[in-house]
Amino acid sequence: MQQTTETKTKLDTWAVLELFGHRRFAGRVTEEEIAGKGFIRIDVPGTEGGSPASTHFYGPDAVYGIHPCSEELARAAAKSDRPAPVHRYELPAPRAEEPEDVDEVDCDDKPW
Repeated sequence: MQQTTETKTKLDTWAVLELFGHRRFAGRVTEEEIAGKGFIRIDVPGTEGGSPASTHFYGPDAVYGIHPCSEELARAAAKSDRPAPVHRYELPAPRAEEPEDVDEVDCDDKPW
């Protein structure tokens, strides 16, 4: 019987991460285990005077592609390809309705 020692290396690289749904992030990509399940973590660097740094976790099935690259290229991609921040959709407040001229109720107008 032959024994093999398999050493698995965890993902830890600068990369551009493509997700299903046409989302793209660039940053440091690593593996994380949350509640016993494997996730891909991407730490997107912040920009000077712009967007703050952010961390996102995705299940492996959500990933379309991982493109390893240099830190310099990942930072440049993160700076130029920032998704719009999530915000709550709100409707404008309803306008106050002006009272309509109401005629007196005519009891003779019965629906039957």
